[in-house]
Amino acid sequence: MTKLYLWSAVIILSLCCNKSFSQSYGLGFFSHEVVQDQRTGLDLSPGKNLCFEDGFDLSFDLNFLPNKDDYFGYILRLVVNDSENIDLLYDNDFKEKHHFKVIVGNKFSKIAFEIPPATLYHHWNQIKLRFDAQKSQLTLFCGQYIGKATVNLKKGSCFKILFGANEYQQFKTSDNPPMKIRNIKITEDGELKYHWPLDEYDGNRAKELVGDNKAGVNRALWIKKMHYDWQRLGSFVVKGPASTAFNTKKDEVYIVERDSLKTFSVSDTKLKSLPFANKLTLLRGNYSLYDESSNRLLNFYADQKTVSVFDSASRTWSKDYNPKTPITDNWLFNKFYSPKDSSLYMIAGYGHFIYKNQVNKYHFPTGTWQQEQFKGDVFTPRYLAALGQSGNGAYIIGGYGSTTGKQMLNPRNLYDLLYFDMDKKTIKKRYELKVGGEDFVFANSLIINEKERTFYGLIFPRHRYDSKLQLIVGSLDKPEYKLSGSKIPYRFHDINSYSDLYYSRSSKRFIAVTTFRDSTDKTHVNIYALNSPPLDAPDKLFAEHSSFWYWFSGLFLVAMGIIFFVFRNKKATKPVYHAQVQSFADPGEEVKETALIEETVTGNKSSIFLFGDLQVFDDDGQQITKQFTPLIKELFLVVLLYTIRWERGISSDKLKELLWFDKSNESARNNRSVNIAKLKSILDKISNCQISKETGYWRINIDTAVTYTDYQEYVNIIKDKSHLDHQKIRRLATIIKRGPFLPTVNYEWMDSFKAEISNEIIDSYLHFSHSVGIESDPELLIELSSYIFYFDSVNEEAMVIKCKALVHLGKHSIAKNTYENFCKEYKLLYGDEFQKSFSEVLVSTPGH
Repeated sequence: MTKLYLWSAVIILSLCCNKSFSQSYGLGFFSHEVVQDQRTGLDLSPGKNLCFEDGFDLSFDLNFLPNKDDYFGYILRLVVNDSENIDLLYDNDFKEKHHFKVIVGNKFSKIAFEIPPATLYHHWNQIKLRFDAQKSQLTLFCGQYIGKATVNLKKGSCFKILFGANEYQQFKTSDNPPMKIRNIKITEDGELKYHWPLDEYDGNRAKELVGDNKAGVNRALWIKKMHYDWQRLGSFVVKGPASTAFNTKKDEVYIVERDSLKTFSVSDTKLKSLPFANKLTLLRGNYSLYDESSNRLLNFYADQKTVSVFDSASRTWSKDYNPKTPITDNWLFNKFYSPKDSSLYMIAGYGHFIYKNQVNKYHFPTGTWQQEQFKGDVFTPRYLAALGQSGNGAYIIGGYGSTTGKQMLNPRNLYDLLYFDMDKKTIKKRYELKVGGEDFVFANSLIINEKERTFYGLIFPRHRYDSKLQLIVGSLDKPEYKLSGSKIPYRFHDINSYSDLYYSRSSKRFIAVTTFRDSTDKTHVNIYALNSPPLDAPDKLFAEHSSFWYWFSGLFLVAMGIIFFVFRNKKATKPVYHAQVQSFADPGEEVKETALIEETVTGNKSSIFLFGDLQVFDDDGQQITKQFTPLIKELFLVVLLYTIRWERGISSDKLKELLWFDKSNESARNNRSVNIAKLKSILDKISNCQISKETGYWRINIDTAVTYTDYQEYVNIIKDKSHLDHQKIRRLATIIKRGPFLPTVNYEWMDSFKAEISNEIIDSYLHFSHSVGIESDPELLIELSSYIFYFDSVNEEAMVIKCKALVHLGKHSIAKNTYENFCKEYKLLYGDEFQKSFSEVLVSTPGH
């Protein structure tokens, strides 16, 4: 039944997705930026040669991928009758006038030409090679250039036609330029004989339209995929409340952290660090911006009305911030620099439960800060809007706010497009989007295309913690938009998260940057790229298919789903099992927990526990954990965790890297086979629990309706923090009361799992605590704080919440004791005194 359900989904997806996306297609070639065996090659006739009675024409479109270090290599190699090579080569020797050359055998021919860089890197260029067997002549056409060379051809010659890197006989080569090709055509006697468009999205085969002679591709870089899938260029962690900016001239993302400036090049994905020569006291709520007109990096903190300028030569900042200041009153505002009046503008934002609609201006020549007054249409207070600079002002769209500015009085999503005119001091509303689906807000910036009267922005639902960023293309004149590209994972925890969108003019790519500040005061930075123009998102494609067969297939899928779930729910109910738990305490208060809890689960007695000591129970409720040898236990855990956490499993290569890195491929394969067989025999004692490799990845498939797995339950709870409620919070508490995640198991590969779990649990409890008023349930807030202290004994937000809740209940001495224990832990861990007094803690706002 499950297979029938899945096949139904496959049928519908194959029907719906068979649609031409756009003219953004072709095959890209990995080149010198990767090792030799990772470079791209295209074989037009795998396993055979292409033969021609007399002569033929071969044509294709070519351009080069910009901003690469090395362009030397073979564009095309033809092997004639397996005996002689004819090559089209690019030689990047700067001394040469003509870089494109044709080689026949081991000699340069007379064919040599040049394509201007502006055309080569940014436009498609058709190249045609005409082979004349009667004249033993090759003629090459490119633009206005025509070149001829003598070649040794005979009637009925057979050719191996290879683009890029190849491993064919003695003609192997691993040198190829970083290029793109498309529309390969071969004509014979004026008749089209072969045509490879190279418009695939994925895979290692390229269709041929005339005779279905598929070409083979090694390590393909499909251009269509680059216009739809965001590529993650970099991911790293920096210290403190970092902020980001983008230099479009150099294609560099700047990350400003406490002691250095990190520079990430989006062209070659290299990260450099420049230590500061003077101190910069970065505070939460600082933001950065790159001023292209003056080529300078700015960092600013609105509350102190201070803008600091970075001097890259001396590695110094012009100003520092006062560290002894309350938490910022200006979060997630929009900003832009106007060279016309040498001013930095900061618009809207949020702080201390108030949405803003002010326009603040910092004038660089005078160093003054003032609030600008505007006339015109209503500007509703908001944050999480997007702004794009254009002409004499800026467009701003959307956000979340309220007419009064107060968070407690009917806040809502906003979808109006406004234009700020800096000269006329006016705000004019252009239109309001009509949104029929899920509500969304915006990443910080818009990309404006005045010529086409469009904008590009990133949207996401603010009510989800595990959120997704989606690119949209909108009109500046009409209330319409469409979704483009794939989605970007985005961990959104309100003021701890930030996302922005930039555009690289040189590489014609959109650049998305996300940051997330965790509870350990580290900022996680991710950088993504998408080629322009972007392709429509699947939501758009699915919506366009409305014929009978699509409707029929959809109804069929739903029917199969209903049958599947009815069938599954006929399983027998649900005995009771007992799980042993540990007690724990937190600073400032003793917490006593019962040593035994009783939990009813949906399924049989079989269960797998990973929180606390590893425990595995079979169908009869008998513990079988001792049957796992150390190696089989590690094999079981790595496959199970990769299956549940990443939802796909783990590859054989990754298993070798983790478990059998010191063995040859054959020895590792034998070891894997033996130990997987042993693991299968143990898992046979648990119903519907098997290890398999059906998808190409090793997975442990568990029917959660039959076998309870606490880690799976944990993932189900944690994945959507926006829908946490009291019941889920209690279920999460039940899981972690058994103890930390696998505390006695210490594998190096597991460290990332343990760290992520600790962070997620802390973030979940903090996220939920922000939705609970102290007056409504102070006892619950105290309990939540205790859970947080279990994982992070110096979590400031948890301490503030707990102290205020205890004071609300009249437990002043316990609150003071909680604060003092926190200060001791803080001093022990950081070696410094905690800066806030007890009275300051009681008036502070957690998380803001």
